[in-house]
Amino acid sequence: MLCFTSWLFAQEVPSSFTLQEAIDFALENNRQAKNALRDIEAAEKQKWETTATGLPQINGAVDYQNWLKQQVSLLPAEIAGGEPGTFVPVTFSPKQSVNAMATLNQLLFDGSYIVGLQSAKVYLEISKNAKTKTDLEVRQAVINAYGNVLLAEENLQIVNKNIEVLEKNLDETTKIYENGLAEEESVEQLQITLTSLENYQNNVERIKDLSYKMFNITLGIDLYENTVLTDSLESLTLQNISLELLEANESIENNIDYQIAKNQEVSKELLLKLEKSTFLPSLSAFVNAGYSGYGEKFEFTTNNQEWYGSSLLGVSMSIPIFSSGMRSAATQRAKIDLEIAKEELTQTEQQLKFDIANAKSNYRFAIEEFENKRQNLNLAERIEQKNQTKFFEGIASSFDLRQAQTQLYTAQQEYLQSMFDVIAKKAELETILNTVNY
Repeated sequence: MLCFTSWLFAQEVPSSFTLQEAIDFALENNRQAKNALRDIEAAEKQKWETTATGLPQINGAVDYQNWLKQQVSLLPAEIAGGEPGTFVPVTFSPKQSVNAMATLNQLLFDGSYIVGLQSAKVYLEISKNAKTKTDLEVRQAVINAYGNVLLAEENLQIVNKNIEVLEKNLDETTKIYENGLAEEESVEQLQITLTSLENYQNNVERIKDLSYKMFNITLGIDLYENTVLTDSLESLTLQNISLELLEANESIENNIDYQIAKNQEVSKELLLKLEKSTFLPSLSAFVNAGYSGYGEKFEFTTNNQEWYGSSLLGVSMSIPIFSSGMRSAATQRAKIDLEIAKEELTQTEQQLKFDIANAKSNYRFAIEEFENKRQNLNLAERIEQKNQTKFFEGIASSFDLRQAQTQLYTAQQEYLQSMFDVIAKKAELETILNTVNY
């Protein structure tokens, strides 16, 4: 049973992910995504909580009293035939009593309740929009984390290959130098390049480890979970080149930030309605019924106990009359807040139009850079190969070879980065256009 249980839990977290599988997994398991879903559930409960305040409310109460020292009242003695001007001490209630009562309250009219119902609906909509925004951010974060892992993996493979080639060149150059056919500087130049590459290799190893940990955090799994990414950087890059996206509709109404700003405006409108509702009267009704029992001893649980019933019906109206300008000032403040929200909505609209144009520009540039860096890499590879041939033929110097190698390493890193940029910039554009389909 223990082995079977361990196997079951082991199946909960996949060992390998495509990019889409990683996104789907994160949308269900990322901690921010889960909390955003809980916020929606809380908003739904709050909506019902607000609704229930206008529905019948029944409350019960049971009171038990025991006079440890009974309160005494004084009556004129002449009532009982005593001497005038004197008083007789008497007690008017039994030593013990029990009162049980139930009260039904019903709100008949309250302007703030009506506004509260509308606000609860808007609050639920805000929570749903916040969940959508969180999902978009999680999706983009997963894409970036996935791309960073692939970038580190590809970079490490290239560095390892470069070191392998360089070690071979250094070994051949050292033998040529030992035979007196090359200068010592040639060996030293290659040693400098090799040392730099080995140091860079160590750094890439650390970046790779951190990238995997960041990927795990983004997915919502354990930091040290062993995960395997099955997509390649190049294939993802080619899949994410979509010129049609550059012609996508720039309508900002679908943008989640615009919708959130619109929610903010509606919220301020409701707050203004709430302040105006304070000028209106409120009306409520109640019905209560109960029983009371009295005795000198605690005999309330016996059949001999007598109980006296009572019932009351009432209606209550609260009418605001004068508040020294407090309600008026609050209403004016709410109007100012509404005007601010309208200006912020306009600002958000203008900013989003700019952000969409900027995101399209960045995505187009990333595609162009990818093509450019791919061509540059091909050129750098040919230049390095030519200089390597010339160096061993004694035509080129070690300095020329080192310069060509450095140029090649830079071109390799720029090419890898350009592939990552295509993926990341497309995700950024999709997020701001809200064109993602889950």
